[in-house]
This record gives sequence, structure tokens and C-alpha cells, in this order.
Amino acid sequence: MPIERASKRAAAIRLAARSALAAAVAVLIVQWMGTSHAIFAMIAAVIVTDLRPEQSRQFALNRIAGTVIGAGVGALVVPWLGPSALAVLVTVGAMMMLCHVLKLDGAAKLSGYLCGIVVLEHSGNPWYYAGERLVETLVGVGVALALSMVPQLVRSDQRGDGPA
Repeated sequence: MPIERASKRAAAIRLAARSALAAAVAVLIVQWMGTSHAIFAMIAAVIVTDLRPEQSRQFALNRIAGTVIGAGVGALVVPWLGPSALAVLVTVGAMMMLCHVLKLDGAAKLSGYLCGIVVLEHSGNPWYYAGERLVETLVGVGVALALSMVPQLVRSDQRGDGPA
């Protein structure tokens, strides 16, 4: 039992380290790009960093698709729903169900989150706002994906399978 507890603790530490590093790198990138809300890159990096790095890689394309769909649907429905708690309820739920129907495993939370942000805080120009949030969120997803590759590269080199 103590070995299992130590293993869980080590996994939690690795997850925290990868999440924190992904968040910080994503923030640095979007600040360098000059986008207006680095917080969304940070949030995305944390959301998509999984306990098992291979799971982050497995769901990467689905999460990218869900991000694009969430931003687009959010901007599309703003004129009819407006920013309200009811609009967030409807759009977040609908996006999460759509991801399920489309079999976009691992994308539902990110898609619903981004759609809800666009609906709630579109600042008068929903397509521009959705585009900025899309870019920031994709940076966060990309950084988390890149960092999920690091453990695999290290393990490969330790077995002697990596480049000489």
C-alpha cells in the first residue's frame, strides 16, 4: 500500500509540474503574440494536460476540433441568445452533447468552455472575440501537447531507442 500511495503522489507531482509549465509557456507565447487575454491560453493548457501524457496526445486532434467548433458556434448564436446565464446553460450543454454525438472524446469540456466564454463575453464583436479566444486556446492546447511528448522522448532515450 505505501508503494501505491507513493506512486499516486509521484503522478500528482508530475501532473502538477506539466500543467504549471504548460500554463506558463502558453502565457509567454500569447503575450509575445500580443493577444489580449493570456488567461485563456493558460486555462486551456491546464484543462488539456492529462494525468497520463499519452492521453493528452490521444485526444489532441479532438480537442482542436472541439475548440474550433466551440468558438464558431459561440459566435454564431450570440445574436440570438445574447450574454446571459441562460445562454451559457444552453450553449455549454449543447456543445458538450455535440462533442459526444460527434465522438470527439476529450473535447467536450474545452468546447463547452470556449463556447460559453464567447457567448458571455463577446464584447460587441463575437467573431473577432471568438477568433482571439480560438488562437489563445489553441496555443494552450498546443503547448500541453508538446509537453506531453517530453516524457516519451526521455523514456525512449533511456531504453536506447532514441537518437544517438
